[in-house]
Amino acid sequence: MLQHLREPDAADKLEASIAAVIAEGRSVTYDLKPFRDDPTAAWTSDVADAVVERLQG
Repeated sequence: MLQHLREPDAADKLEASIAAVIAEGRSVTYDLKPFRDDPTAAWTSDVADAVVERLQG
């Protein structure tokens, strides 16, 4: 959406933040965990919070 709105810098920052959160593997939903029954799986809102935190940091 940010690319469509001609905000490439913001889009790149958001994509990098999302990629970093996923690569870290700590705040990801069950579908991104190696095992679906992983008790450390995060809620979607937790993932969003981690992305926002990464953007602000």
